[in-house]
Amino acid sequence: MGKQAALLLLADGRLPAGGYAHSGGLEPAVTAGRVTDMEGLEQFLIGRAETAGLIAAAFAAAACARAVRDDLSEMPLLEAELDARIPSPELRNVSRNLGRQLRRAMESIHPHADYAKLGNMPHQPIVMGVAAAALGLGPGDAALAILHENNSGAAAAAAKVMRVDPFHVHAILARATARLDRLADTAASYADRDPADLPAGGSPLSDIAAEHHRRSDVRLFAS
Repeated sequence: MGKQAALLLLADGRLPAGGYAHSGGLEPAVTAGRVTDMEGLEQFLIGRAETAGLIAAAFAAAACARAVRDDLSEMPLLEAELDARIPSPELRNVSRNLGRQLRRAMESIHPHADYAKLGNMPHQPIVMGVAAAALGLGPGDAALAILHENNSGAAAAAAKVMRVDPFHVHAILARATARLDRLADTAASYADRDPADLPAGGSPLSDIAAEHHRRSDVRLFAS
């Protein structure tokens, strides 16, 4: 499989890894009235990419670098450090459920022995990094794949929770490409760092919203 095609596979929203069931926090933001129009949607996606997106990308890059070296000894430490960066129990659970589903998908699509070494409920970025390495990709590719998947998944949810023109939504995604490239490069620069030194910029409002959303009686998305 060519490297560019492999990257497209990992970032494809149609990959049966459960992402379609999540809005990336957009649904609770719309419900609370914090996102009401295209400008608000774009700012939401920018904020998500610069905080949770960068964290996920850095951990995916770090996991990929270790898998490329065939040394998974630090994976439990990466898992623990990522836990520490996700204050919301609900979002930690979401990340681990998505990780489990991504691993299951990749075990069927492109089997590799490393998947069995990740424990029962690995975080999504960790699995993404190992999957990227299994496909012959590098840390920067793993970072870009998860940034794109996270960004496009939340944008796709907009069609179900807002009145939007899909052309306008994709214009937002087009404007985000340079930002995602920059964030992927930043994330990749952390690939060989100590896990404790990976980015930790949080988004407390998203953590609070996730806990409220979990208790909502009416919701379209799991998160």
